Amino acid sequence: MDVPKGKLVIIGGAVDMGSNVSVLEHIMQPNYIKFFEKGILRRIINESDKHEASVVEVITTASQIPDLVGNEYIKAFNQLNVTHVNVLHIKSREDAANPEYLERIRKADVVMFSGGDQLRLTAIFGGTQFLQILKQRYQHENFVIAGTSAGAAAASTHMIYRGQSNEALIKGEVQITAGLGFIDSVIVDTHFVQRGRIGRLLYAVATNPGILGIGLGEDAGLLITEGNMMEAIGSGLIMLVDGKNIVETNVYDVEIGDPVSIENLKVHVMSLFDKYDLQQHRMIIKKVVKVEEGVFVTAHDSDNNDLQ
Repeated sequence: MDVPKGKLVIIGGAVDMGSNVSVLEHIMQPNYIKFFEKGILRRIINESDKHEASVVEVITTASQIPDLVGNEYIKAFNQLNVTHVNVLHIKSREDAANPEYLERIRKADVVMFSGGDQLRLTAIFGGTQFLQILKQRYQHENFVIAGTSAGAAAASTHMIYRGQSNEALIKGEVQITAGLGFIDSVIVDTHFVQRGRIGRLLYAVATNPGILGIGLGEDAGLLITEGNMMEAIGSGLIMLVDGKNIVETNVYDVEIGDPVSIENLKVHVMSLFDKYDLQQHRMIIKKVVKVEEGVFVTAHDSDNNDLQ
């Protein structure tokens, strides 16, 4: 596949705005989308050619409360002086084929997938002209696709859609299906630190050792350029799980419901401004200097850029 000209931003999320809302008052707080406060949204706008003049389309398909979610995104973008913000409440495959919506994503500079249930994204957009347009624009234009929570989990070719954290290393507990396919060779899990999802990612990589597992904490994201170079953005932590050098695992021998063993997984932890090259499997750690409250810049690369 040719190197994509577009940019992909995947974000670990803050509050799950869709399938598992249990305490509504938590999401009614004005600052629940915490990554807005830490610069990730600003970085998304800066990566667009038109910056504050960008046309943004927010896709709330994953959410069960799309009106609330859409309004909060509009307000958040407006706070960054981005005023051309629209919301696409696509609730079915029929909606996804609406000619008006297809024209809107052809004209957008940034598309943002909200959180919720990632299976709704793949079931509604899979195989549609809507998704084809997004992929073509991402491949051939300086077009920004961003997703948080479910929107991030669905961004890759492989997608985790089910699995309890406390039973994740039990064979059969973690369920994987096809994602939207903006990026290959990775699998993404979100709310990673806060919900203790390390086991889900370990299992996903053990069953697919050729892909890199990406665990995104809340208020943590990756900016992916040229389909290959990943840069950590936001204040949270990111964990990478590399299974290429697995020596042995019993995942193919044990029965469904039995625990899984894995030998020699490699783990990296990324924080703000660190980079990881997917082609060379090389991590570059950046030194960060605090300029003022909430503002950080990079210094020189650390002395040890290559992690063996």
